[in-house]
Amino acid sequence: MNLEQTALAEGIEAEFMYAYQSGAPLSARTELGITTTRIGGGVALSMRADPTNFWSKALGFGFDEPVTPELVDRILDFYRGEGSPGATLQFAPSVLPSTWDDIRTRHHLREGGRIVKLWCPIDDFTPGTTDLRVGPVGRDDAREWASVVLRGFGMPEKGIAEMLVAGVDHPGAHPFAVWDGDRMVAGANLFVHGEAGSLNSGSTLPEYRNRGAQSALLAARAEAAAKAGCRWLVAETGQPATGEVNPSLNNMIRAGLRPLYTRQNWLWRPDAAA
Repeated sequence: MNLEQTALAEGIEAEFMYAYQSGAPLSARTELGITTTRIGGGVALSMRADPTNFWSKALGFGFDEPVTPELVDRILDFYRGEGSPGATLQFAPSVLPSTWDDIRTRHHLREGGRIVKLWCPIDDFTPGTTDLRVGPVGRDDAREWASVVLRGFGMPEKGIAEMLVAGVDHPGAHPFAVWDGDRMVAGANLFVHGEAGSLNSGSTLPEYRNRGAQSALLAARAEAAAKAGCRWLVAETGQPATGEVNPSLNNMIRAGLRPLYTRQNWLWRPDAAA
């Protein structure tokens, strides 16, 4: 692992998350209480009425300026100012200072889940197959695509679906779906940023899992990334608990993506010190 790879992996994730939330329509921003900002080279995203505890997060830090107590103060001041009920801070392990334990203790940050970051040169990708139809999603199918992605993740659609639909219009976004006949059963997004392509938002309806949908979506997005001039593919997924399996992680590794590092989620709550 080197700093350039880490900066690429963290930076593109920050950009697609920022694109999703900053591009949400006014109705969704108001309903969900979305506010976004850029701080110290990273992004801080607040969704005050987030029903999933997923979307309020700060990431992409440690490259334009170091992670310091002052930087963490600025990040958390943003969330306090927005009245956020909580947030997840995400830092690549290589950018954390030697004083990190003191910083997180002062702010009562507690450990959450862990994320595996993966990458590979685009020429090293090995495509998978499925008996289902896979292809790009047009504007007319964007609402159904958003619904399928959210239902596959077990997330509610209200407000968040409208945010994902708006994200389809971003010039870096390339959404794909899988169909069984006329029924859309899986979806995912490719986000192109410079010479990198982020493979994100992949999910499948429960009754269609284990039929190769995600492997086919990885292949379709890798092909689109190559056509867009990308040299690298980047992805992230949850690290499974000991004794458990994450099929998404296995699919990515099988396709040629390599684990780059594991990143700890740090959970902040405004009342943690109480």
